[in-house]
Amino acid sequence: MNWLDPSPFLRGVAWLDDDGRPVRADPADLARLPWDTAERAALPIGVRLEFTAEGAQGVELRYRASVPGRTDALRELAHCFALWQDGRLVSETIAGPAEEAVVTIPLPTGSNAPFTIHPPETQSAVILGLRAVGGSLVPAPRQPRWLVHGDSITEGWWSTRPAHSWPATTGRTLGLDTVNLGYAGTARGELPIAEQLSDLRADVITLAFGTNCWTGIPCSAPLLYETTRAFLALVRQGHPDTPLLLVSPVLRPDAEQSPNRLGATLAELRAAMEQAVRDRMDGGSGECAGSGGARGSGGSSRPGDKRLALLPGRDLIGPGQLADGVHPNDEGHAAIAAAVAEALRTNFLEGTS
Repeated sequence: MNWLDPSPFLRGVAWLDDDGRPVRADPADLARLPWDTAERAALPIGVRLEFTAEGAQGVELRYRASVPGRTDALRELAHCFALWQDGRLVSETIAGPAEEAVVTIPLPTGSNAPFTIHPPETQSAVILGLRAVGGSLVPAPRQPRWLVHGDSITEGWWSTRPAHSWPATTGRTLGLDTVNLGYAGTARGELPIAEQLSDLRADVITLAFGTNCWTGIPCSAPLLYETTRAFLALVRQGHPDTPLLLVSPVLRPDAEQSPNRLGATLAELRAAMEQAVRDRMDGGSGECAGSGGARGSGGSSRPGDKRLALLPGRDLIGPGQLADGVHPNDEGHAAIAAAVAEALRTNFLEGTS
């Protein structure tokens, strides 16, 4: 009895499907997406609850989560609900996946700061309702909405908890409503995703793709240069003045100097992406080095994009901050988060605490 509708409390939500579940791609536009992107978009990465509590000793959550099979590797992962307040972890409550269950999370007393609960993501937990244990709950005030698109690193792979991913950490630091649109194994500059981003409401946008353009579906440097330009142009159709930061690929030792099937190293792909951003910032219509034309050869064909910024990714983390040679560990996620927060603050959010 007296379960509250979770919708007003949910944050990090981009779209809802026909059943009211948070999803991370437009459910009306899935046919244009690669199957792997659509599959990852069904996971509620980054979705969380934010609320203030008046006189409550705890909060009960009614949830549903996929139950892994007896041989499923996910069976061994901790299924925990993490409570955060004032930028720090307060507690973790373990509650196993179930077709439907209720978990009680104790709340500390003595602070009026909003609480955040990060549900477990591995079994796609869906919050069905919540209620206070004594007292009352009120949805936390809305924060500026930050769309973050990228690959598995953005999705948070190898961070030990959802709250430790670099988008989650940056959002806490800057007081942003982080909407995580990272898709593991994909994020290769798919233009339908750019169109979907263009249609979403946003106060800030960050793009952090490119690593998967070295392998999987390989790109040449000229192709990624043009893809980056096209991606930015489509996003700008819906967000002509929204602050937009592009983070080029972080260190990947095995790919930096190794040519892919089209002869491009990750270092060359990174340079092509960065050049595409600089050309748009300068208003030039130049070509990528190696495409047969000189960089910036077209001169200034339009005003520069003054609300666009670049964060080169190569030196954001070192080899010791990679968990598997590709994905950052918690220390690496923290380093990326600090760099992105500083870039957003410096370029767009002066005065943000």
